[in-house]
Amino acid sequence: MKNITLIIVSLFFIGCAQNNEEYNQLKADKEYIESNVKMYSDVWNAVFSEKNIDLVTSENFHEDVTVVTSNGDVTGLENFKGYYANYINGFSDGEFTIVHVFSQGDMLVKQWHFKGTHDGDFFGIPATNKQLDLTGTTIVKMKDGKVLQEQDFFDNYTFRSQLGLL
Repeated sequence: MKNITLIIVSLFFIGCAQNNEEYNQLKADKEYIESNVKMYSDVWNAVFSEKNIDLVTSENFHEDVTVVTSNGDVTGLENFKGYYANYINGFSDGEFTIVHVFSQGDMLVKQWHFKGTHDGDFFGIPATNKQLDLTGTTIVKMKDGKVLQEQDFFDNYTFRSQLGLL
């Protein structure tokens, strides 16, 4: 009887240890995801509130970070910054709001809202002085706690219509 009790108690502790390992892994995964979401949100909120693309640094973005676009990928930290600088330069009063961020593992999905007056050069489009009010979604790939890739999705028809480009 003593041996059976010892075996049962041993199995119980082994089970607890395995569950504890699973719990610790789940907790670590949750903390990693929360850290990614916080860093990502904090950086983009600061970039647009301070109108300073230089807040995008290798501390939070990979040197070979990529923006996937319909015209081809934009790769490298400086090119990435140049791409998104168009939003700051083209809309001096631009307001960028992150509505929601969802994450699983190294993937984030961001729903955003952007509005402002097109009063500067924007991807080669001269200022129209028209108001833009646009919502969209960005899919983000993270790696080792840094942004590796982004791909933006929004209604291009609405965008072009609001700027008077149709």
